[in-house]
Amino acid sequence: MENNEFSLPLLWEKIKTNAKRFGRFTTKQVLLMYYVLKSKDTPTSAKVIIYGALAYLVLPVNLISQKHHPFLGWADEVAAIALAYKKINKHVTPEMEQEAEETLDRWFKGTTPFETVE
Repeated sequence: MENNEFSLPLLWEKIKTNAKRFGRFTTKQVLLMYYVLKSKDTPTSAKVIIYGALAYLVLPVNLISQKHHPFLGWADEVAAIALAYKKINKHVTPEMEQEAEETLDRWFKGTTPFETVE
């Protein structure tokens, strides 16, 4: 996992871009996975799960196309994030939680937790 530093800035931009589409609640899980991924204390097995889920989120290839099935295409991505987060959430620290909340507050000013930003 030595090369993960090279791709983290690109991944951050993809997360920021997709945040508006997924809303605050799902974006928080994605941000926490990103912070766990960055941590040197995270085991490789957890990083593999995170890489897989985030790749599924940001890559243009999906099992269910959003173009042809908008709701199902969105739901399968959210399900992938939720399942991955459930597997890695034990690696989330209070500092990561705080950092995620501060980022969300900047990105989603004036919205409720389940609201998306237009």
